Amino acid sequence: MSELLIGTNPDNPEEATTLPDTAELKAKQLPDPSGYRILCAIPDIEKEFESGLVKSDMTLQNEEILATVLFVMKMGPDCYKDKDRFPGGAWCQEGDFVLVRPHAGSRLKIHGREFRIINDDSVEGVVEDPRGISRA
Repeated sequence: MSELLIGTNPDNPEEATTLPDTAELKAKQLPDPSGYRILCAIPDIEKEFESGLVKSDMTLQNEEILATVLFVMKMGPDCYKDKDRFPGGAWCQEGDFVLVRPHAGSRLKIHGREFRIINDDSVEGVVEDPRGISRA
């Protein structure tokens, strides 16, 4: 296993800080959401329009930023625990595709892939198949 050098340890300048390069070790770097927050991934954006034209980098970036469908990866320990706010129970679970408003949550990139951390009450719906859903 090789590792990527990313800097030095301020306590010991001769000791390098490294990032793992395997998918398994990278996955362990995903944050655990705290409280009532949900960690979501943005599903892969189609690289071409239905007509076959290739989308520009700016178009791809805008579609990622304005994504309304997210994939639920991890849920914080307090998600949907408030029985007064969620009398019917959880609105979603890990592994669901959920609908949210554009710009919802905190955006972060890990190894070039965008993730969002949203509040549990930001979920507006659950969809079985996100293909074909786009922002109007």
